[in-house]
Amino acid sequence: MNTLFDKIWDRHVVQEVADGPTQLYIDRLYCHEVTTPQAFDGLRARGLKCFRPQQIFCMPDHNTPTHDQDKPIADPVGKKQVDALERNAAEFGLTHFGMFSKDNGIIHVVGPEKGLSLPGMTIVCGDSHTSTHGAMGAVAFGIGTSEVEMVLASQCILQQKPKSMRISINGRLGKGVTAKDVALYLMAQLTTSGATGYFVEYAGDVVREMSMEGRLTLCNLSIEMGARGGFVAPDETTFAYLKGREYAPKGEDWEKTVSYWKTLKSGDDAVFDKELVFSAEDIEPRITYGTNPGMGIGITEKIPGSQESGVRSLEKGVRSQERALEYMGFEAGQKLLGTKVDYVFLGACTNGRIEDFRAFASIVKGRKKAEDVVAWLVPGSWAVDKQIREEGLDKVLAEAGFEIRQPGCSACLAMNDDKVPAGKLAVSTSNRNFEGRQGPGARTVLASPLTAAAAAVTGVITDPRELI
Repeated sequence: MNTLFDKIWDRHVVQEVADGPTQLYIDRLYCHEVTTPQAFDGLRARGLKCFRPQQIFCMPDHNTPTHDQDKPIADPVGKKQVDALERNAAEFGLTHFGMFSKDNGIIHVVGPEKGLSLPGMTIVCGDSHTSTHGAMGAVAFGIGTSEVEMVLASQCILQQKPKSMRISINGRLGKGVTAKDVALYLMAQLTTSGATGYFVEYAGDVVREMSMEGRLTLCNLSIEMGARGGFVAPDETTFAYLKGREYAPKGEDWEKTVSYWKTLKSGDDAVFDKELVFSAEDIEPRITYGTNPGMGIGITEKIPGSQESGVRSLEKGVRSQERALEYMGFEAGQKLLGTKVDYVFLGACTNGRIEDFRAFASIVKGRKKAEDVVAWLVPGSWAVDKQIREEGLDKVLAEAGFEIRQPGCSACLAMNDDKVPAGKLAVSTSNRNFEGRQGPGARTVLASPLTAAAAAVTGVITDPRELI
């Protein structure tokens, strides 16, 4: 096989279970407040401690409000979960990046930016978007609560080995086309189940030219194609990003580690279970029109009918398409350009990094926020917030009528105060547009930071290329 996935996986195999799963060693476990309380209760019930506490990092993000974080959380359920994580971390001797501390933020933003997520690692968290960390050249995937308990107790997990897929995107991206657009394009091509059972290696000209922020966005959305995870082989871009970060190797250890990291690539003779190749020239800025991330179109295109969307032979698929359009209030054959927008959300583990704020600011600079649009701009971490202010992006955004909120998952999901009201249409840089994902009855259009910014200043869905 000789793929990078095989190299990392095989290096972490503790034992093979006959006719069963693999016992896999885990280098890093991330814990947030939602999926861990029962796991810690399980340890307590069995009188167990964490096997390797130094490899486990905890931080709240889903329930954290994006305003007044210095005050108690008003929502009783959210407060209970956040408080429980802090108590559990203290009891079991784990590193805890508490709310309102300089180290806090969305776990999938903080891990890479602090150098906790490194090439060659196996990384897990009780969250599906753990695939984000694959951008560092790691095998990273989400796990369930019982599996979190397993890793807490043993630093190992039982897993069936996925198949391997390589997706190459070659050529050069056009003006206004971002990593988010690439991911939305791939989801539309593969559908939300097209990579089920696979771990995806992203390759090709486009991926090599992507910044780390872009790769993090791309890998974040792997799960939305059904993949177990996605990753990019580490290269000079990876090493430059990691050098000097808090938990990255230092001094002689850095040079030695980089030498190893340079071996982390698929061999020229690597055989994948599946290979797909796409052309960058086929990708324009993208938006979704339905209620899963695979229901997307180029921003200048029309919404397809069920006969055009690849579901004509599946009655269930036709019904799903019709239900989605009914929920969204759209029609087949309709263009979304010019559609009125109520909310704009910039943030999430998908697009809450400094590059995303730079992109948003580049569009709104010298313009004003549309009066009827509510805009939530939420950094993915306090480190991102600090960099926004150091670069003066906060002033650019303020002059255009935007306010920067405090870090957290925010309007990505309806687990905190930032909920889109029923019937309102949000252009969101997050990762899921399911029914009610951003609030009961809320309607979500997924897009890049550039497209979100264009909507925020025009008040309607707008091709960002017109404003660049």
